[in-house]
Amino acid sequence: MSGFFLSIITMAFFNIFSKEKKEVLDKGLDKTKQSFFSKVSRAVAGKSTVDAEVLDNLEEILITSDVGVETTLRIIAKIEERVAKDKYLGTAELNGVLREEVAALLAENNTGDYKEFSIPEQEEPYVIMVVGVNGVGKTTTIGKLAHQLKQQGKSVMLGASDTFRAAAVEQLKIWAKRVDVPIVEQGMNADPASVAFDTLQSAKAKNTDVVIIDTAGRLHNKINLMNELSKIKNVMKKVIPSAPHEILLVLDGSTGQNAYEQAKQFSLATEINALAITKLDGTAKGGVVIGISDQFKIPVKYIGVGEGISDLQVFNKYEFVDSLFKE
Repeated sequence: MSGFFLSIITMAFFNIFSKEKKEVLDKGLDKTKQSFFSKVSRAVAGKSTVDAEVLDNLEEILITSDVGVETTLRIIAKIEERVAKDKYLGTAELNGVLREEVAALLAENNTGDYKEFSIPEQEEPYVIMVVGVNGVGKTTTIGKLAHQLKQQGKSVMLGASDTFRAAAVEQLKIWAKRVDVPIVEQGMNADPASVAFDTLQSAKAKNTDVVIIDTAGRLHNKINLMNELSKIKNVMKKVIPSAPHEILLVLDGSTGQNAYEQAKQFSLATEINALAITKLDGTAKGGVVIGISDQFKIPVKYIGVGEGISDLQVFNKYEFVDSLFKE
């Protein structure tokens, strides 16, 4: 087959995949979109221009949509600048202005620049340490992430370092079997750092591309969380000095303001450099993605927009904004 026809087939396949992904994203954000725009419609009812009353109502809508107070005030200030500059801003234009300001905010925070599931090319295994409280979808995210990376041709190994709950180890074993990747586990009450150490040693010996380490989801306000995460990191560095390369915090988008508090506490406990926000399909609080990205300056890397194994998506700001503000 000629290179020309092969490229045509590849492009067609990619477009079909992208279309399916976009449809899942549109559906996943539907509750947020419907809730948000119904509130905006009521706020501008009977108004022809964006005046002080409309801005006050919009401020309340953004805050109650879990965009967060600080981020909301930034967006409102930007719109006020537009009103002052343009002299006349019709309510019919408000949707477009909001869209532009949210996109600019995400761009400013360098979040959502990811196009596909990928890892940097390197000689040693790329190590992802996953943190988050129980119930946010941490183990499910690990399983789905392993599946997506495997689909990209990467070899993946899991490490069950959440040893404080038997259910956590068992759930991770189920996911490992489901996506057909190896797992290192020592059962409940084993030393979490020891599990991480053995996982990295095994992955290094087998030239594995990616290692994903699960960690305990104890309450985020416990001081020993910081000590435990530090111990796991220090032990991993004995095997791979640059590990962990990514510390991924998983947050449940449906918890709204509680997700902000978890992000704050985990940021104090360890050096988070990536976020995964789950369960956006079951909530009208999708605005939390915008606020958390803005306030913590940590890139949102993945979003969960469905229960299917392929419904963990790489976060792309352009697709997100397009879905959120689609007419």
